Amino acid sequence: MTENIMLPFLTELRDNNTLDWMHAHKDRYQQALQQFTEVLERLIALLGEDEPALLLLDAKRLISRLNRDTRFSHDKSPYTAAFRGHISTAGKLPIPGGYYLHLAPGGSFLGGGVPAAPFADAVSMVRDYICAHGSEWDEITGAPAFQPHFTMVGEKLKNVPRGYDPAFPQAEALKYKSWIIECPIADEALADPEAFCQSAADIFRLMRPFNAYLNTALRDFQMPQRPKK
Repeated sequence: MTENIMLPFLTELRDNNTLDWMHAHKDRYQQALQQFTEVLERLIALLGEDEPALLLLDAKRLISRLNRDTRFSHDKSPYTAAFRGHISTAGKLPIPGGYYLHLAPGGSFLGGGVPAAPFADAVSMVRDYICAHGSEWDEITGAPAFQPHFTMVGEKLKNVPRGYDPAFPQAEALKYKSWIIECPIADEALADPEAFCQSAADIFRLMRPFNAYLNTALRDFQMPQRPKK
């Protein structure tokens, strides 16, 4: 891969977030999007060395659109100035958890875990699993390879939810409604996309025990089906 053209494009989009600007720079957008696709393809190849099921994924189908739904937002900017991709056997679906890549000027990060909050059944499944496997939770989140890299950022209650023991050793983990971790990425780390892919794959590998724990908790979860029209 050549030098990073993704962040320069996203920086200008952030500062010129209009339909007219995007239309005038469509070619640059396509070039930057192609590079982001190549980054995802490279990450899939690296992670697939230990997770062969990932090798079947089509990187293009894992990328979120830049277009924003502004119908109910005070911010009418038409685009999200970020490239986002979720590497998971379920594609862009939030469950099971996978590896999330978010590239934005001054705000890039690698993510893992599950955004369970919209699904009450999923939240209950994870909480109940933590109650039954609390020591394993502590082993994963307290591991020396975990704590220096990741921060828990998921939606969280102020108090332990009703029906759970506030004195439970892992009570703090039960307050979450989404169990999400993030590792920030400096803009400078993206200067060489190939080197970035190598380091990002290493970080993603450190997420595997956390993702596996949550995905085991959610092994019987079924995504709600959209009503047929």
